[in-house]
Amino acid sequence: MTYVWAALGAVFLAQVVFSKAERRFAPARGARRWPAHQTGVELLRLLSKRQYTAIFVALLVSGSALADNTKISPDLLPLLSNPSGSVNVIVQYNSPPQSCANDGLLGGLLCTVVSITGGIVTTVFSLLNAVTATVQVGSIVNLSNQANVVYISPDRGVNGVLDYSTAAAGASAAWTTGLDGTGIGIAIIDSGIYAHPDLATANGSRSRVVYRKSFVSGGVRYDDFGHGTHVAGIAAGNGAVSAQPGSFRNLRGVAPNANLLDLRVLDQNGSSQDSTVIRAIEAAVQLKGTYNVRVINLSLGRPIYESCRLDPLCQAVEAAWRNGIVVVAAAGNLGRNGYATILSPGNSPSAITVGCMKTIATYSPADDLIASYSSKGPTFIDQTVKPDVVAPGNLVVSLLAPESTLANTYPGNVISPSYYTGASSSAPAYLRLSGTSMATPVVSGTVALMLQSAPGLSPDTVKARLMKSANKTFPPYSTATDPTTGASYTSTYDLFTVGAGYVNVPRALARTEVAHGSAASPSALYNPITGQVSLLWSTSQIWSSALSGGNWGTSVVWGDSVVWGDTVVWGNNVVWGDSVVSGTNVVWGDNVVWGDNVVWGDTRATGE
Repeated sequence: MTYVWAALGAVFLAQVVFSKAERRFAPARGARRWPAHQTGVELLRLLSKRQYTAIFVALLVSGSALADNTKISPDLLPLLSNPSGSVNVIVQYNSPPQSCANDGLLGGLLCTVVSITGGIVTTVFSLLNAVTATVQVGSIVNLSNQANVVYISPDRGVNGVLDYSTAAAGASAAWTTGLDGTGIGIAIIDSGIYAHPDLATANGSRSRVVYRKSFVSGGVRYDDFGHGTHVAGIAAGNGAVSAQPGSFRNLRGVAPNANLLDLRVLDQNGSSQDSTVIRAIEAAVQLKGTYNVRVINLSLGRPIYESCRLDPLCQAVEAAWRNGIVVVAAAGNLGRNGYATILSPGNSPSAITVGCMKTIATYSPADDLIASYSSKGPTFIDQTVKPDVVAPGNLVVSLLAPESTLANTYPGNVISPSYYTGASSSAPAYLRLSGTSMATPVVSGTVALMLQSAPGLSPDTVKARLMKSANKTFPPYSTATDPTTGASYTSTYDLFTVGAGYVNVPRALARTEVAHGSAASPSALYNPITGQVSLLWSTSQIWSSALSGGNWGTSVVWGDSVVWGDTVVWGNNVVWGDSVVSGTNVVWGDNVVWGDNVVWGDTRATGE
């Protein structure tokens, strides 16, 4: 009778709810009707469908009414909507699940393992009262109702990171404290964002891409190029596809529950114009209050042709920063051409400009090295000290936009499901790319975690904390060999290569200092007489030890091994000689100076 009354009550409740929904959303006579996918009301017009839905809700209510949901883990609850599926779980008991007794006939021990209806026990633990089992999802509720069951949870993958990138940055330390970017809006200004399952909420009920607008004409998909989807996954993918039963690697982004705004500016070939990007930055500022936009990710760039003070793209970034939005920009992938290869808008003194590190396919950051292609500072013309920090970005596995230009052009970069699961029959969902474009969203996701933890932080405090907390232990230099050409490149670990250091999520979250002033990156001045490089800043900037009370002094932020006092421990005439800083063709190289109207999603199909 309990089931009957629960079901009847749920049917009545569902009918009332749907009736009110129809009255609320039904258009007035003669008014334009909303598309069905916007309101859902059109799907309920037929009485039979409404009744079926009400009965389905009734069954869910009647079942969950008898279940002790405190015994079922939150990430297992969403799976209950698919009762016919199976899942690998760990079931904990309040007493040993296996009992043994002497067998009088055979003279040995006879052991009996707890029985799980609708499932098969695969392992019995000896250190704790628990078993692993493969069970039908529909049997989980009944299993939770057993008096001796304490808790049921998925048999989760140990590597709960986006490949090696989030492990190197230490993002999992934030997840264990409950920080996942919830409530923070990240504007992805890129080629679009495909409707990937990893960008839905934890229960899959809605997309976390809360706003979409395209600033380019044409296109047949949300992301025709495939770059923006990959970037979005690094910042905020939740690893849903890779977390299915049988998976052994969970490909999560840094802030796996942050909201995303899809501001599309790159076309199917990955190109755009300054004005298009500026319009998107404006839109992000206008939408700040509506969607709590606190971060803008710019994994794109173009060569620098004038000072930031005159560069409209750079000025748009500066304006967004003044409006309280943290702007994170890619440094560029021209580091093999030498110094002064930072792209615009990464030349913005306010923006957090990100260089690229290689994880060497290990989870520990201790052996990580700079990618030889990561663009180096100082910036052309203004000689601003960049990048600000470095982050993992080489050979990163993130979200695939099916049939996109990148996926079709580089089919070898599409990741087989066997990379993360034994169920290799499923369709590919991930793609491997490299570049500072991939390092940039690692920092954007980190910023989202910082702002979730302390919503009142200013962009300048966020930047200063990131820089001060970054790891500053590097080798003096490293050499990389291009796998395609065989050419070797040597990188020196100075502040124009690695900035203030390697982003460290837990250390950034632990900082408490406040920046009472501007955290705009300082400028570098070369003295040809002494051969030394000095850092220069205005009176409103925080980098002076005297002005900041020692909190943000140059040796604290960039490290003693890089800066002694205000003098950079590096005086290479190659950077500052006339042959390098006297013209675009010399700094950028004839083969990399693009046209004025080109903005590129700065990405490499091949890593190193």
